[in-house]
Amino acid sequence: MKAEDEAVGPQKVSNSFRDRHSNVNEKGKRNWIYALRPKGKLYRYRQWLSAGYLLLFFALPFVKINGMPAVELNFPEARFILFGKIFWPDDFFIFAVAMVLAIVFVALFTVIYGRVFCGWVCPQTVFMEFVFRKIEWWIEGTPTQQRKLNAAPLSVQKIFKKTIKHLIFFVVSFLIAHTFLSYILGVNEVLALMRSPVSENIGLFAGLLFFTGLFYFVFAFVRDIVCTTVCPYGRLQGVLYDKDTMQVSYDYNRGEPRGKRSKKEQQALGDCIDCKLCVHVCPTGIDIRNGVQMECVGCTACIDACNDVMFRIGRPEGLIRMASENQISKKQPFHFNGRMKFYSFILVILVTLMSFLILSRKSIDTTISRVKGQLYQEVGKDSLSNLFQAKIINKTRQDVRFELKVEGPVPGQVRMIDATHNILKKESLSDRTFFIVMPASGIKARSTDIQIGVYTNGEKTATIKSKFLGPFI
Repeated sequence: MKAEDEAVGPQKVSNSFRDRHSNVNEKGKRNWIYALRPKGKLYRYRQWLSAGYLLLFFALPFVKINGMPAVELNFPEARFILFGKIFWPDDFFIFAVAMVLAIVFVALFTVIYGRVFCGWVCPQTVFMEFVFRKIEWWIEGTPTQQRKLNAAPLSVQKIFKKTIKHLIFFVVSFLIAHTFLSYILGVNEVLALMRSPVSENIGLFAGLLFFTGLFYFVFAFVRDIVCTTVCPYGRLQGVLYDKDTMQVSYDYNRGEPRGKRSKKEQQALGDCIDCKLCVHVCPTGIDIRNGVQMECVGCTACIDACNDVMFRIGRPEGLIRMASENQISKKQPFHFNGRMKFYSFILVILVTLMSFLILSRKSIDTTISRVKGQLYQEVGKDSLSNLFQAKIINKTRQDVRFELKVEGPVPGQVRMIDATHNILKKESLSDRTFFIVMPASGIKARSTDIQIGVYTNGEKTATIKSKFLGPFI
């Protein structure tokens, strides 16, 4: 038996469908997907979740916390604000940990629940299925009506419907592009740009048009190809899945052999009546009865469609359901295997580390070091001095007054080179040069450990350790 003809489940099913993506036909041409509108409990849950997601996406740029945007990712100025806290480039390690955490979380989630993230949370699916697809259903009607409209010759009705649909698609894409820009520049800046003449912001206007065109092109034409071909996450599934992974699955033991039922004769058939509703509602056009496929985004629309059919023919729901391969083939309960436990352990460690980094993060960062090439200087007859340099980052949105003090067992004084500038400007990096003067009698070694206290607005914010050089003794 050739590999491509191996069976899936008890019924022999050709694996030739795996030779190409579901949206490509035998001749290599695009198979346009006309998805039927799902109905059912899970679809209602997805609608509520998507409504919340869309509300959050469009409203978040207007939300302020402590006078600052809740979320602002200002890449041009290398400044990031999350829930009222400003993050600078020197906080890059926090973002690095966050990125690793996100990757591990997605991997763990995929190992356990398959690609449900794509069908329920991914912005591509949310916008495609709950914004653009709904607009299409509203204007062009059901999948059957859409096919007829596309196959029909040009007419006033066809031109009118296509023009209205694509005009609304473009306006929604324009709105999405503006919202994205608000996450980068801030909503006040975007509103100011909208009120100013286009000639004063040619670059930004060109960028807005580019991203508007990109979103429009993706949602109007590329659509399901993003999920089945472009998205790298979808390609990773093959190495993340195992036989304990929960995913949208067809119970072939219960459903096969499939076939239309007849009231006139006894038939030895399974529960699947081969109505193909599970295929018609699929946004990527796959037949889940063929087995697990990379194109499945886990939207669960086929579960709703099949449950409705099972209810109508008096059979129990769950012919298509969330289940692992072992649950289907061996009828075993869900097994939390070693790989899932390992990923969970790593995830707990990363969450702990991330929490520590965020909670211990300082609003004023100070680095102090001795000026290179400088030894000690004699001050009068009884004192020594070293020249130091400080780099201080004020991550807050207020100017703050700062002061440095020598602390520890050896008394000393800080003498600023420019004593008149003791103010740190908001959101700025300041360089300060200063001497530390210490009594010669307190220096007992060539190199002495010292501590420098950093005070902002009268409160101590950090203690910096450094070295004070003296003569060879």
